[in-house]
Amino acid sequence: MFDWGGGTGLWALFAAAFASATLLPASSELVLLAVVRAAPQDAAIAVAVATLGNTLGGLTTYYLGRLLPGRTLPSPRVAGAVRRHGAWALLLSWVPIVGDGLCAAAGWLRIPVGWATLAMATGKLARYIVAACAATWLPA
Repeated sequence: MFDWGGGTGLWALFAAAFASATLLPASSELVLLAVVRAAPQDAAIAVAVATLGNTLGGLTTYYLGRLLPGRTLPSPRVAGAVRRHGAWALLLSWVPIVGDGLCAAAGWLRIPVGWATLAMATGKLARYIVAACAATWLPA
């Protein structure tokens, strides 16, 4: 059985969080749940690791968006939301499927990377805090 507590669990959490912020299918919330259940005293560290991994994954998608040709974006609707709301649209970058499009659109539109990172990290941090709290509320 895999030991979710300690360094190994945190590395697995980082990898899952990074992957789930890209187009790869992954569920970082389930890994966070396992890590927090195994080591509740490390919940804050787990939330920080998940937020860092997911934000770096989002930034990977952001930079891939910068590589898209000038007139090509798969979802004009998502690009319109980023155009309208700027970096703050990335507060929703944690939403499955849509979040990837928001990050790519932000890169494609050349939203300043500092603001994009701040908005991404804020939204992702809020999600992981809620997920970690839910892990402690759920019955064993």
